[in-house]
This record gives sequence, C-alpha cells and structure tokens, in this order.
Amino acid sequence: MAREVSSISRVGTSEPFELQVSRGHVAYHSVVHVFGHNPDVDDGVEATVWPVPGVLLGHPASPTIMKISSSSANDDATGTGARTVRILGINGTGGYTSETVTLDGQTAVNTVNTYDAIESMTVLTAGSGGVNAGVIYAGTGTVTSGVPAVKYSAIGIGDNVSLVGHWTCPTGFTGYLTAGKLTTGTTNANQYVVGKLKLRDTNGLSYTTAIVTLADGSAWYDFTYPIKITEGQCITATAEGNGNNNDVASYFQIVLVRNGEALA
Repeated sequence: MAREVSSISRVGTSEPFELQVSRGHVAYHSVVHVFGHNPDVDDGVEATVWPVPGVLLGHPASPTIMKISSSSANDDATGTGARTVRILGINGTGGYTSETVTLDGQTAVNTVNTYDAIESMTVLTAGSGGVNAGVIYAGTGTVTSGVPAVKYSAIGIGDNVSLVGHWTCPTGFTGYLTAGKLTTGTTNANQYVVGKLKLRDTNGLSYTTAIVTLADGSAWYDFTYPIKITEGQCITATAEGNGNNNDVASYFQIVLVRNGEALA
C-alpha cells in the first residue's frame, strides 16, 4: 500500500510565487484583478469594455470632484437597491484615495475627495433587492435622470461592482501585466470583434499594446515577459464590432510592486 505524502506547501519551505503574493507573504507585492464587461459592442464603433456605451475618457483635465448618481430612484439611502458605494480612485498626487458615498437615487451626490481617475466602485450596502437597481455612475457635468454628461466609471445593473476594463498605476508603484483575456459572444453569423489593449502614457497618448480578432469565444494574452506599467500610465481594454450587439468581456492580471523596495 502506497504511503500518503503531504504536499510541499504543507511541510516544505516553498510554495508557488503567485500563491505567496496572494497570501501577502512577499513584501511590497500585491495582485490586482481587473474585469470589464460591455454587453453591446456595435459595428465600426470602438468602445471601452465597460457597462455603458462609448469610450472611457479615463482622466479629467485635472483632479475633480465626482458626481455619484444612479439611473434608478431605488438606489438611495432607504431604497430597495444600492444604498452606499465605496469609491476607490487616484488623487491629485497620483496616490490612492477612497470614500463611501450614500446614494440619493437619480440625484447626484458630490464626492468629498477629488479624483484624477476612478479605479473601482463597490456597493457596500443595499436594500431588500440586494443589488443596485440602476446603473451607478461616477462622472461630471450635468446629470440627467441620473446619467452624468461625462462618465468616468459605472456599475452595471445588478453587478454591485464596477466592471471597467481600465486601470491606472499609482505613484510609487510599478505594475506588471502578466496576463489578460478577451471574450466575445454573438448570435449573429459572420461577425467578429477586434479587441485591443491600449497603454496610455503620461504624455496623454495611447498605444495599442496587444490586439486580437475573435468571432465567438475567448483569447488569452499570455505575457510570459510582463508588460511594464509605470506610475501614471494606464491600461484599457477596447473592442470594435464587425456587426452589432456583440457581448464582450475583458480581464487583466497585474502584479503591483512598490518602487525602490527589496524583497523581504
């Protein structure tokens, strides 16, 4: 009878580097997962992989107060939908800043902090529905029926978290894009989607870093030698259809390393 042997992770002195990072055992390293979803990518129109139409601008001209609102009146302090939302973003000096906002339905609520970019939004509390009833926006300009004129992030209906294929590297860190994925699905024959990863430099210009064409299915970007994202740069997933009504999802896997620090 064969003798059972415990795994090296239980009795040895090493385990996969990826697991060590996720467990917080590698000093100054962390992992960032960024998911995006756009349910309606149309013909000949490049769009960010996020819950609303069009291209995400990414950054205002200068750090600004964001207006947080919902397309549904049920997303408010006593409603059946989302009640409070945590905002995580990049401040005027390039570092992380966050706050919790109590929603007021279609009426915009101003953030306390100013933001150069929104990294994520997460529903913290909700009413009996358990999820956000409308699309929750972070934006600027005139808000009409809960929709701001300029949009910088959004939570799709029922998602409780922003699925935006965009990430900005904060000051004092370097990001290493180790993998990515693009998935598309359509019920229409002879259609395809062109997906791109675009790296925006601090000069404001965006450069296509990777590109893939899919008819229906998924493709991995496997960066054995990771793409380096320096502080102030950002990465965005976009898609353009050859035909309408394409459903597209994206994913980034980023190892974030604090600058100037040695391994513990």
